[in-house]
Amino acid sequence: MDIANFQSVLFPFETIPDEIDRQTEPAYFPDLNLDQVVRVVMTGRAEYNLRPFFYWPCRNVGSVRYRHDIFRDLERRELRASVERFAEVMRSLRGRMVRADSMYYKRQKQRCQLDAVNVYIEGVRRFVSELGAAEPEAEGMRALLSYVSVCIGSIEFREMEGTAQHLIAELGRIRYALQIHGKRVTVRRYEPEPDYSADVLETFEKFRQGAGKEYRFKSRPPVEMNHVEAAILDRVALLYPGTFAALADFCERYRGYMDAALVRFDREVQFYLAWLEHVDRFKDSGLAFCYPEVSSVSKEIHAEDGFDLALAEARREEGQSVVTNSFSLSGEERVLVVTGPNQGGKTTFARMFGQLHFLAALGCPVPARNACLFLCDQLFTHFERGEVVENLRGKLEDELLRIRQIMEEATSQSILIMNESFLSTTLDDALFLSRKTMEKIVERDMLCVSVTFLDEMSRVKSAVSMVGEVDARDPSRRTFRIVRRPADGLAYAMTIAKKYGLTRDEIQTRITENAERSGK
Repeated sequence: MDIANFQSVLFPFETIPDEIDRQTEPAYFPDLNLDQVVRVVMTGRAEYNLRPFFYWPCRNVGSVRYRHDIFRDLERRELRASVERFAEVMRSLRGRMVRADSMYYKRQKQRCQLDAVNVYIEGVRRFVSELGAAEPEAEGMRALLSYVSVCIGSIEFREMEGTAQHLIAELGRIRYALQIHGKRVTVRRYEPEPDYSADVLETFEKFRQGAGKEYRFKSRPPVEMNHVEAAILDRVALLYPGTFAALADFCERYRGYMDAALVRFDREVQFYLAWLEHVDRFKDSGLAFCYPEVSSVSKEIHAEDGFDLALAEARREEGQSVVTNSFSLSGEERVLVVTGPNQGGKTTFARMFGQLHFLAALGCPVPARNACLFLCDQLFTHFERGEVVENLRGKLEDELLRIRQIMEEATSQSILIMNESFLSTTLDDALFLSRKTMEKIVERDMLCVSVTFLDEMSRVKSAVSMVGEVDARDPSRRTFRIVRRPADGLAYAMTIAKKYGLTRDEIQTRITENAERSGK
């Protein structure tokens, strides 16, 4: 990366999109519960407006790896601490700016800006020192360190620093005296005068009656000066015109004193810190996160011990664990067809698949022990929707229109997640529509997960059957395990039959026993 052109720790190989802050939530977010995930991740960071960064996935594998390296750097304690301290400096500066904007009197605003510039200079120098000592390994962090090192060594930065220190010293040397007579206040330069405090103490010493009790308290002066203080300050400025003119000139010259790239870094790095903080919440739960291998070419994918992040957060708050699942596609396999009993974890599995691929495209550590995932160009979902009275369409018509729109926009690089599609029609029609849809998906060479009650769909070309299991000893208890095996449509029914003694053999045995008893 060209240090001189360093712009971003999020977008290394492209110009930062102008429209990024105008991004709206993707349509698939609610279906995959990603809206819940992002809401939790951003808790406490509203000032940074991180939402657009979660709405803009990487467009190439290089950007994903670039972010992975920065995440790894920030997992190191001392480096992460240096970034967090710098973020605290920038946060304090934003607070100073807000206070300065609320101030009425010009000279008070100018002093506030001078102090802010000094805090900024010290904060940047400390950040460079601490970041350099932490020895970052990621390309983005090394480029940032080099960029800021060049900045603080520049003539402009050194001039700003020298002028600020000189002004602070000059203002610190100002001394003045007030002469108050009735309502009249006279301001003049301070001149040495006799100190009468010793004489006063000696005079009143004869009245001392033991040690007096001290009443100490701290008072916080108001942020805003009052009109009397402002008038006095104006008279002091007349006594020291050169110093106050230099202050006014400094504030005008360094109105935009913060480097744009550093301001951007302060915001963008919160994307990383927020996600790492969220990952840390699950360490005690035994749930693993990993940096997936990501490809925009190979569609051979897998994930081990993946889980739905939104569900895991809800379960964590309740003090409960979450079941993990795995999957893989290889060769010509493109579609995972998930069948099994209701409430058995099928939809959760589909959401997990979508979340893994979306988070991989963001360059984030993903919720799985290890994974190899596909970098798609678009992610689509086709979940059941309630009827909308305003559009005067039935559920089936709405489903068909939505799947047609998806097929018009999707490419061979897209991923589609379908959940119980075409439930609103007859079995024969649902099977016909599902087959036609699947033909289009396979023809387009898309990756797809389809949760369905139609076992026949698991036998189409390029499909892999995944089945939700139940406890063999208690079929009413779901295991929430989704395993790779053929869908026979009988597994759940047979388990129920065994529980209640209704298998063919058990029924035949009872018939024989009843016949024998009747014969006797």
